[in-house]
Amino acid sequence: MRIVVVGKESPVYVEAAAGAELRFVESLDDASDLFGEMEAVIGRVPPHVLAKAPKLRWVHSPSAGVDADLTPEMLASPVVLTSSAGNGGISLAEHSLLLMLMLNRDVPRWMRAQAEHRWDHFVHSELAGLTVGIYGLGNSGIDLALKAKAFHMRVLGVRRRPEQPSPNVDELCSLDQLLAESDFVVVTAPRTPSTAGVFDSDAFARMKSSAYFICISRGGIADDDALLEALRTGQIAGAGLDAHGVEPLPPESPFWSLPNVIVTPHNGATSTGTRRRSQEIVAENLRRFVAGEPLHNIVDKSAGY
Repeated sequence: MRIVVVGKESPVYVEAAAGAELRFVESLDDASDLFGEMEAVIGRVPPHVLAKAPKLRWVHSPSAGVDADLTPEMLASPVVLTSSAGNGGISLAEHSLLLMLMLNRDVPRWMRAQAEHRWDHFVHSELAGLTVGIYGLGNSGIDLALKAKAFHMRVLGVRRRPEQPSPNVDELCSLDQLLAESDFVVVTAPRTPSTAGVFDSDAFARMKSSAYFICISRGGIADDDALLEALRTGQIAGAGLDAHGVEPLPPESPFWSLPNVIVTPHNGATSTGTRRRSQEIVAENLRRFVAGEPLHNIVDKSAGY
């Protein structure tokens, strides 16, 4: 059994896949001599490689979101695709709360005062008693709900499969209700054909003028032009953006300089904990693949996650 791992050599993976032949490479093209024999790849597989790998049965994406992996060729292929879903859920929930607190208490105002050595004492808000609406109740959304309840918040949620458990969510609701009642609208959903562009000018018009928009999962779920207009006109109070429609966010992007926006560079899940959990997910799936057991985190290609 031949498995190619895109990344640094890991004794943990070697141990998990005992009995299989593992090759660690910097780029998948470095294993071109194995294309015809490899049965699994840990890493992204571009279409030109997929076409040359007749024995390939399993691909594991290094990301929780697989929009970049789902090429037309992968969608048409019988190859099983798994993801690292769950690796960054805790970190992304923490980042969501960070952005919520920074916006809620106007932390940029304190930072400006500190830079100017100026004592700026003002009355600010608090999260207790406010409503957070979570669009997408996967790993990060569910963990955010738990953390929001610890801050005494009301939690609304929208999810594709409402029959699944949603602990710490006070109410599953429609997107219309979530937009109308939330003080913070937090996007934790993957980008798929059904979520792309959901937050358009009409959606922002239905939000409270005092509400904040936060996106920590994927860019493109919000229409950037509509979001800019809503922020510039005061249709919404502000935004915390870790995921962007174009990445890296271009230096000339207006989002950088808007006074009611906090920009972070898609960095919310770049934590030591995320890396550890990613390794654990891969190691367990390697063990299962070699043993012929069902894999974890199998992607529903038609749903996009």
